[in-house]
Amino acid sequence: MNIVEVKNIKKSYGKKQVLRGVDFYVKTGECVALVGANGCGKTTLLGILAGSLKADDGEVSYHGENPFRDRKVFCKYAGYVPQENPLMDKLSVKDNLRFWYCDSKRSLKDDMEHGILKEFGLDQYQNVSVEKLSGGLKKRLSIACALAADPQILIMDEPGAALDIVCKEEIKQYLLRYMANGGTVILTSHEEAELSICSRMYLLKDGKTEELPKILFGEELMERMKQGE
Repeated sequence: MNIVEVKNIKKSYGKKQVLRGVDFYVKTGECVALVGANGCGKTTLLGILAGSLKADDGEVSYHGENPFRDRKVFCKYAGYVPQENPLMDKLSVKDNLRFWYCDSKRSLKDDMEHGILKEFGLDQYQNVSVEKLSGGLKKRLSIACALAADPQILIMDEPGAALDIVCKEEIKQYLLRYMANGGTVILTSHEEAELSICSRMYLLKDGKTEELPKILFGEELMERMKQGE
């Protein structure tokens, strides 16, 4: 079953048309990657899928529901981890989490004691301000915030960017468990380890998507991406 369907999405900034008619689908429980050269529109596309940007034209559906008509659909189905830090740096880890858990059916206390927050090691930093955390801990906290509402779809923009190899592996292993439990992932990445867990991959170039016939790595993938520059 297709949990996500994207049809003819278009987006321009002034006279520059970034997305010219993007089409793709994602099945329940799979991980789909969006790859392409820097500046090709990947972050813009993810912002539209997460509801933080408005498309000029096109359609998106989550489980058959249209989030463009009812923006509550975004919150109902999707959690978003942007590449840039979305956290409130002056607040503690726990206060950041309280903000995201306030409308959630999940228990912050339970997750801190034996759930995702414990798994990510955030229980040890509850009272530490975000600005004092390492890059890896900030990324773990960002993911935890996105998961607070227990979304079926996790949208991630370069989740492993600028992180050490240990943190990248921890995120990869968590995503595998998330999908094993029925979660669906859409991500952008240049990391081979992250791309290796994807069942399908789309190349974004010239404002449109092309599904690649197989997972490509190394020089072959780089060459396909360069064709979109």
